[in-house]
Amino acid sequence: MKQYTTFEELDRDIKYYKLKANIEQEELKMGFSQTQDQIENLLSPVSILMNILSGIAKKAAVLKIVDLFFGGKKSK
Repeated sequence: MKQYTTFEELDRDIKYYKLKANIEQEELKMGFSQTQDQIENLLSPVSILMNILSGIAKKAAVLKIVDLFFGGKKSK
C-alpha cells in the first residue's frame, strides 16, 4: 500500500482514481449501447428478411451448380 507524505498527493490520487472510474463507467455504457444497437439491427424485420433471402439464394446457387455437374447426365 502506498504511503502518502502530503494531503496533496492523497488528493491527486483520489482525483485520478475517480476520473479513471468515470472513464471506465462511460466505456461500459458505450459498449452496452453499441451491443444493444447491434442486437436491434440483427433482430429488425428487414435484417431477418435479408438473411432469409440470402440463405435461399445461396442454396439455389449450390443446387444450380450441383445440377450442372450431375443433373446434365441422364441415365438410360
